[in-house]
Amino acid sequence: MMTVSSIENGIVLDHIKAGKAMELYKALGLDELPCLVAIITNAYSNKMGRKDIIKIDAEIELNLDIIGYIDPNITVNVIKNGVNTKQPKVEPPEKIENIIKCKNPRCITSVEQELPNIFKLTDRKNMVYRCIYCESKTK
Repeated sequence: MMTVSSIENGIVLDHIKAGKAMELYKALGLDELPCLVAIITNAYSNKMGRKDIIKIDAEIELNLDIIGYIDPNITVNVIKNGVNTKQPKVEPPEKIENIIKCKNPRCITSVEQELPNIFKLTDRKNMVYRCIYCESKTK
């Protein structure tokens, strides 16, 4: 069994759907941090079967909209002096801006590159986001 030590001050992203850690790592820009970031994939979980975990050995601001868009079931644990001090609530955001790009080649954002890519949550149950310009669905 592999052991990854606990962190004294930082953030633990837990209950990430297995296989999603790298997508989250890139989307949050964790590859640009000057601190230790541990990615654990396919960890055993009683609740989920398999899950991914990301440990960040620094106190940073996280974009909860990105986390909520990728997987609103992720648990964010803020650790201070070795103790879990808070768990900000992760929810699917009503609107996301410049997190993803519209794939529709006829969308105005394909032509007008300076326009922000904005998507609205149109179906919370199925996590469907649509481009505000052309109504295209994200996957």
